[in-house]
Amino acid sequence: MSDLVGDARHLSPSAQEAVRLRAVAALVAGRVREDVAAVFGVSLKAVDGWWAKWLAGGREALVMQPRGKPIGVHQVLGETEQAAVRQAILDHRPCDVGLSGQLWTRRLVGELIVKLYRVRLTEPGVGKYLKRWGLSFQRPDKRAVEQDPRAVHRWHEETWPAIRAKARKDGGEVFFADQVGIRSDQVTGRTWGEKGRTPVVRRSGNRFSVNAMSAISTRGRMHFMVFTGHFTAELMCRFLQRLAGHFGHKVHLVVDGHPAHRSRKVRNWLSAHPDDIELHFLPPYSPELNPDELVNADLKHSLPKQHRARNQAELAAETRRFFRKHQRQPHIIRGFRRPPRPLRPGRGPHEFLISTLWPTATG
Repeated sequence: MSDLVGDARHLSPSAQEAVRLRAVAALVAGRVREDVAAVFGVSLKAVDGWWAKWLAGGREALVMQPRGKPIGVHQVLGETEQAAVRQAILDHRPCDVGLSGQLWTRRLVGELIVKLYRVRLTEPGVGKYLKRWGLSFQRPDKRAVEQDPRAVHRWHEETWPAIRAKARKDGGEVFFADQVGIRSDQVTGRTWGEKGRTPVVRRSGNRFSVNAMSAISTRGRMHFMVFTGHFTAELMCRFLQRLAGHFGHKVHLVVDGHPAHRSRKVRNWLSAHPDDIELHFLPPYSPELNPDELVNADLKHSLPKQHRARNQAELAAETRRFFRKHQRQPHIIRGFRRPPRPLRPGRGPHEFLISTLWPTATG
C-alpha cells in the first residue's frame, strides 16, 4: 500500500502509514487538500485516494498491510501434496523410496518431491517447507534392522498393559532389568582444548573391567549386583534370589532375550518360586523399550568423567557407588522409565502413494 511519490516512497512501510494517517487527520481538521499535499510531499491523487479510503473504511483502511502472498496461497505444493511428502519423510528412509542414503537432507527431500510431483525446488525452498511442517534437523535414534515393528506395536498395545494389569491384580511390582559392562579404558563425553589440536587423554595400559546387572521399578526403586566375569545362568539365578528376598511381594521382571534369561536353570528356578518372580520378555532387538538401558548409558557417561579407577577393585567400588547414589534418587529412576513413542506399523495415511511408486518400500 504505497501511494506516495518522490522521496516519500523510500520510507519504511510503518513511516508511510504514519504519513497517511497524519495527512487524513489534517484533512479532518479542515486543511485543504492542496496544503496537505504540499506539507507531506505527496500528490493530490494520493491525498484524494487516502480520503476516499478513510470515508469507506476508516482508520483500518489506511494502516499498513502485510506484503507478499499470505502463507498457503499460491504455493508450489498443495496441502494434500505437502501432507504426503511430510508423511513419507516420517515413515521412510530415502533408500526405502528409491533414493540413496538413510538420512533425509534438504537435497533428498527435493528429489522426493521431483519423483512424486515433477516439481523442482531449491534447497532453501525445501527448507521452508520442512520448517512449515514442524520438522527439524536432528540426530536420529538407532534401531536394529532385524527389529519387527509389529512386535513393538503389540508390546505397547497389548503386552505391556497386560503386565501392568497383572502386577496390580496380585499386588506386585514391575521391574526392568539389564546387564552392562564397564571398562577401565572407556572414555566418553567431551573436554575443552585448544582450537585445532585434539586433546589427548592418557589411559592406563592395564585394562580391566567389571559387569553389573540392575533392575529399576516403575515406582522408582532400584536393585543391582556388581560382578566380574561373564554373565551366566548361575549369575541370573543369584540375581533373582537376591531380588526376591529384597521385596515382600511378587516381582514382574521384564528382560531381553539373553540366552541366560531363557536358560533351563532360570526356568527351573522360576518354576520353584512362582509367587516371587515372573519373567516377561521384550521384543527382539528392541533395547529402546527397556528404561534400564538409560541407567546403563548414564553409568557409562558419568563414571569415567568423575573417577579414574586404578584396578578392578576400585572400578567395582565406583560402580557400586553410582548405583547406591541412584537408589537414593527415586525421582530420577522414575524419569528413566518413560517409554518411547510407539512405532506405527503398517501403512500410514499416505503410504499408498509411496507403495504405488516403489512397491518394495513397504514390503
